[in-house]
Amino acid sequence: MIRRLASVSPQSTTRIPVSPFAKIFFFDTRLAWFWLILRLVVGYEWFTAGWAKVTGVSIAFDSFGKPVAGGSWIAAGRNGVALTAFIHGALAKASGPFPSVQPWYATFLHYAVLPNTGVMAYVIAFGELLVGLGIIAGAFTGIAAFFGMFMNLNYILAGTISINPPLAVGALFLLLAWRVSGYYGVDRYLLPLLGTPWTRKPLPPLQSQVALAAQTE
Repeated sequence: MIRRLASVSPQSTTRIPVSPFAKIFFFDTRLAWFWLILRLVVGYEWFTAGWAKVTGVSIAFDSFGKPVAGGSWIAAGRNGVALTAFIHGALAKASGPFPSVQPWYATFLHYAVLPNTGVMAYVIAFGELLVGLGIIAGAFTGIAAFFGMFMNLNYILAGTISINPPLAVGALFLLLAWRVSGYYGVDRYLLPLLGTPWTRKPLPPLQSQVALAAQTE
């Protein structure tokens, strides 16, 4: 089996070079200041949205300290009420000749989310809060951006456009630049401790792995 594996392993590899633009934009720490600005913008939107859902009070610049419409999503006696109203609004957009909510997603909302609004209200409220905090602090920026983009996608599928498209684009760029997007943040110290992306040793080629396996037998 080892000899057969060695016989089919490639003798050479073809590397597709990364474009100079991508190297500078997504890999170069000299542009970390740009990603810091984008992080603060995207993280601010997520953190303020999550804070409003958890506490029922806005901390946004234009409405600081004011109660939000509908109150807290997780307050006693109101757990899931706001989310239920949101889902019913989305289901109403799934009818007509040009529905803004696709039938398959409306089915998902009706049978998977609507019966579990109490739990999902906690997941969404604290999820937005943690995504915003992670992006602002630059801690596991790529992971936080991925979950933010995932929530943006679900809001768009539910027929809520608002600021979701630009936030999704911003999160996508942060995800692509995960190596440097948190350089001015916790990731500058956290990622090297985990061995990525600057100190991680590359895996040995397949030929070396096969030879090592043969020696151990």
